[in-house]
Amino acid sequence: MSFRGKLWVLIVSGVIACYAVIGGLPAVGSLLTANAQQTVNDPNAQLKIVESVLDHIQNDYVDIPDMEKVRVGALRGLTSGLDPYSSYLTPEQAKEYTAGKADKTGIGAEFASVSGYLYVLSVTKGGPADKAGVRNGDVIEYIDTKATRDVQLYDAIHLVEGEPGTTVALRVLRSGEKPQTIKVTRGDAAAPAPETKMEAGKTGVVKLYSLDKGQSEKVLEAIKSLTKQGASKIVLDLRAVAGGSLEEGVKVANFFIGTGALATEVGKDNKITKTYSADPSKVVFEGKAAIVTNINTAGAAEAIVAAFSDHKRGAIVGERTFGAGSDQKFFPLSAGGGLLLTVAKWASPSGVPFFGDDRNSIGIKPSIEVKRGDTQDPDEVDSLLEKTAPQDPNQAAPAPTPTPKPVVREDIQLKKAIEVVNTAPKGRGSCSVWAVRSKVCCGQPRHFQGRARP
Repeated sequence: MSFRGKLWVLIVSGVIACYAVIGGLPAVGSLLTANAQQTVNDPNAQLKIVESVLDHIQNDYVDIPDMEKVRVGALRGLTSGLDPYSSYLTPEQAKEYTAGKADKTGIGAEFASVSGYLYVLSVTKGGPADKAGVRNGDVIEYIDTKATRDVQLYDAIHLVEGEPGTTVALRVLRSGEKPQTIKVTRGDAAAPAPETKMEAGKTGVVKLYSLDKGQSEKVLEAIKSLTKQGASKIVLDLRAVAGGSLEEGVKVANFFIGTGALATEVGKDNKITKTYSADPSKVVFEGKAAIVTNINTAGAAEAIVAAFSDHKRGAIVGERTFGAGSDQKFFPLSAGGGLLLTVAKWASPSGVPFFGDDRNSIGIKPSIEVKRGDTQDPDEVDSLLEKTAPQDPNQAAPAPTPTPKPVVREDIQLKKAIEVVNTAPKGRGSCSVWAVRSKVCCGQPRHFQGRARP
């Protein structure tokens, strides 16, 4: 068999292997189980299994398979075995991707995939999803009548998108509530500028909503505004900040950190392929600082958190971040389709990626853990689904269930962060690397007892 033939067989078998895992082809599943002892990453051993599977399909399958469907399913199966962000695009999708999607709009939300379902990372304040009642942490079980677990993340997001002014029905699952269907009218949603406020102890709070292009300049304006009002300490609220670019996150981190690496990108074999270094001239705040995070802090916002953590610039208060951030490259295929493949992961200054396979280790742990309990943890999705009766996608969407009014709770995460920055530092370790080098600690000149220090 030629190399090209073997490669084609490998692709076709991908979907068959997926079917075997879910019980779609018991005979093939048994075959794979019998060969489980073979080395997983041995190409020759895997090729023998592939050829055996193809032989069974050719000789034993009851019908003549539609090889076009098998090929598409195989390619989708192969990418789904990598990560949620790698996808096979059909010729129509590839054409749309390369041409852009100016004719489509979303609902003002950032999505991820958790346990195979569409998960709402963040909702744009004032956007269509927000006005309709979609919340951060919602699990989207169905988009109209399409189960999100049956499609790739790329496909699910594009099912949500559509012509401006049209409506999409989302069956939403939430902990402690009955499933409900929320209808959202598609439309543009621009993230609002950062909000600021002054708290006791000359502490300024900057609440970010996005790290899209241009947001770092607005953060800069917010910091300068607070310092003019007398702020000597700043708390960055990055909760539910999930959109944006790594470059914007690096710029925000640079406002507080003036030396060393601020972020990296990690490529194949965990090698650092790109480093974002600090520019000392870009630092605008040298006082004491802290960051507030939650489980919906993701992507570019995690770059800021990681920079603070690695440089010991300030406390990270709240919850472990979501764990996201990667770069995909589009590879056109000869049949007209295309492949979106993850080629790099966003990572901390020390090269630790935010995104990975194990939810127990991805993201960034806070230095001071404070859980609110009113946002839906991705780790609870499976248990949430077990309590929910399955919905037939061919049935009409159920009527909306009245949503109870949200209980107003004390913001214990922000309160703790303010308390931390208002607490007098205990020793050198409480000050940032930048503050030590600039002989400034928590916004005040450092005074040393005894002999002079450099």
